[in-house]
Amino acid sequence: MEQKFSVEVPDLGIKISTGDIAKQANGSVVISLGETNLLVTATAAGALRDGQDFFPLTVDYRETFSSAGRFPGGYFKREGRPSEKEILTSRQCDRPLRPLFPKGFMNEVQIIGLLLSADMVHDPDVLMVNGASAALLISDIPWNGPIGCVRLGEIDGKFIVNPTHEQMQDSILDLVYVGNEREMMMIEGSAEEYPEERFIEALAFAQEQIQKIIGAQRELARLCGKQKREFPLIVCPPEILDMCKEYVGGRLLEAVFQNEKLKRQADVDALMNETAEVVKSKVGEEKFDLAHVKMAFEVLQEEVYRDNILDAGKRCDGRTFVDLRPISCRTGVLPRVHGSAIFTRGETQAMVITTLGTSRDFQELDGLTGGTKEKSFILHYNFPPYSVGETGRFGSPGRREIGHGALAERSLLPVLPSEDEFPYAIRVVSEIMESNGSTSMASVCGGCLSLMDAGVPIRTPVAGISCGLVTRKDESGKITKHVVLTDIIGAEDHYGDMDFKICGTKNGITGFQLDLKIEGLPADIAREAILRNREVRMKILGIMKEAIAEPNKDLKPCAPRIKIMQIDPEKIGMLIGPGGKNIRRIVEVSGADIDVDDDNPGRVLIYAKSAESMNRAVSEVELVTGEIEVGKTYRGIVRSIKEFGAFVECLPGKEGLVHISELADFRVNKTEDVCKLGDEILVKCIGVDDKGRVRLSRRAALCEQQGIPYEPRPRDEKPRGGDRGDRRFRRERGDDEDRRREDCE
Repeated sequence: MEQKFSVEVPDLGIKISTGDIAKQANGSVVISLGETNLLVTATAAGALRDGQDFFPLTVDYRETFSSAGRFPGGYFKREGRPSEKEILTSRQCDRPLRPLFPKGFMNEVQIIGLLLSADMVHDPDVLMVNGASAALLISDIPWNGPIGCVRLGEIDGKFIVNPTHEQMQDSILDLVYVGNEREMMMIEGSAEEYPEERFIEALAFAQEQIQKIIGAQRELARLCGKQKREFPLIVCPPEILDMCKEYVGGRLLEAVFQNEKLKRQADVDALMNETAEVVKSKVGEEKFDLAHVKMAFEVLQEEVYRDNILDAGKRCDGRTFVDLRPISCRTGVLPRVHGSAIFTRGETQAMVITTLGTSRDFQELDGLTGGTKEKSFILHYNFPPYSVGETGRFGSPGRREIGHGALAERSLLPVLPSEDEFPYAIRVVSEIMESNGSTSMASVCGGCLSLMDAGVPIRTPVAGISCGLVTRKDESGKITKHVVLTDIIGAEDHYGDMDFKICGTKNGITGFQLDLKIEGLPADIAREAILRNREVRMKILGIMKEAIAEPNKDLKPCAPRIKIMQIDPEKIGMLIGPGGKNIRRIVEVSGADIDVDDDNPGRVLIYAKSAESMNRAVSEVELVTGEIEVGKTYRGIVRSIKEFGAFVECLPGKEGLVHISELADFRVNKTEDVCKLGDEILVKCIGVDDKGRVRLSRRAALCEQQGIPYEPRPRDEKPRGGDRGDRRFRRERGDDEDRRREDCE
């Protein structure tokens, strides 16, 4: 008989239940907030793969269109490859789960989250982390949880827990916080130049809030939790470790402590291969396992890095704990592109390129969970294998590349100008040329320089840097000694305990991400890292300022130009024309792109690649939508010949009368003596009465062209036609009131 168990999280509206679906998984829960429901399962393989020497944890979050009552787009009408949102949510869940599995546990574990229903109000990403924790906790899989996760916003000085999409539009903070019962586990998010002290307050507040979620999970485990199974732990045999340690002696220290990454790797690999042959000769070929030697060298390298940092105060490249690697910056490094920069920090280098586009280049988001539907700013991060001196897969981006690009994107977004101020689509691409730690932070710094080189009027420059951590614990697991490292290299990230990336301006934080390899980060160490990061960030901003102090005032010659025109909203239809005929003609004759802003009535954006193209497009739009203005000169077409003058079309559909007395600077007996039907003549508007009747003068236009003062005709000077001409003008313009007056006369 099925038995369902459920718990609720006090004050947060979250409900977690289990026992009625997906019962063959090791653990499964349905977690809900509002009408958003998410199924999360945890499953572990019963046996190891042959030759397996790593822990294969896979976290997959998937959204189904049916959860929002929609059909997928495209021919096949079914979900395809994971979206960027799904990948980022999967990574967000993976990172805090991974450190809590026992060391040496190698059985494959798979966490799958399936969005069952979406209310388009609450984001399921926070539910995914909490659901995964609950599913693992009640399962028989060994895991040292639980953890809790909340999203924290701030509106009008007040913290908001798990804000809705609508509330997030007004929030100056987007903090996803994950922690255990004692300490922080993982954070990521963005902010609008958030002060460091306020950021520390937000972390403390979030730590308090997750205790409610952790308590609910503990209660669910008490009701229906399974007994944890015994899985074999794969560790290096002590005798193999001793053999390797005895043989390498101090040679490993010599191999590790040198400046060049590739030389360091080559020397360590050579020493490991040499040691493997010695171990093989001692244990015999039948009992020899190369994987044991590799594990032994992982242990030995970890000891070398950590012990020298903690006890001798030495880093492998000779820096102190607070030193940055040498930094160099260059802008304008590529021709033809709209903006470019190279940012180099030690053996980490990013070439970053900025491209400006029109609103047609905005990225449409086909998300199911609410929020924005399109993006005008995109940052892509590419990590080719040559950047680490290796061969490998090269093509579509992996999860790591998508995650690093998202971090850099949200760190730069807060300083970008509004679309009203700078209505371009902006794409930034970071091509990693070399990698030895913190390439995402190099992408932020290089991206900022590239934007400034492109002439994007950012509010203030942004820089980013990563801080690391090495700790020593006693038998109870309490940290007894620690060192916070500035600007960690790849090996310090691998063998250390923390990778804490923070980006920001001189005014505050704009983006952040924390990953741990230990089971929690104490608040005092987090504070130390945050303040250290600010201090170092100021130095990097100073170096960047030497390369380019402020955004370029002008766009690059090859960049598209833009002009914003505001026209009468009632004339938008006239601009577009039947079936888009008019606007297509303007685009064709000018070579410019024209966008009509549907959200801002009457706003027209013109993009062009040359001044000539822009001027032609503006002129054509004005011709279609403008009004004849007093004092302006027009090249018009004679549309009607009358005894008293000529009607001239100055703008499409807009006419005025050139009275016979204004056709020339001499007496004109017949209108046809000066112009004929269809002629193109130069005229100047000399008046528009309160009924919209336009008076034009060819004589005034000719005087202006020749630099001669124009003098209007005396009012008592009656040209041929006299008052009859005026009356016929009124009839020709269709003035009903004047026609009735004439009928009465």
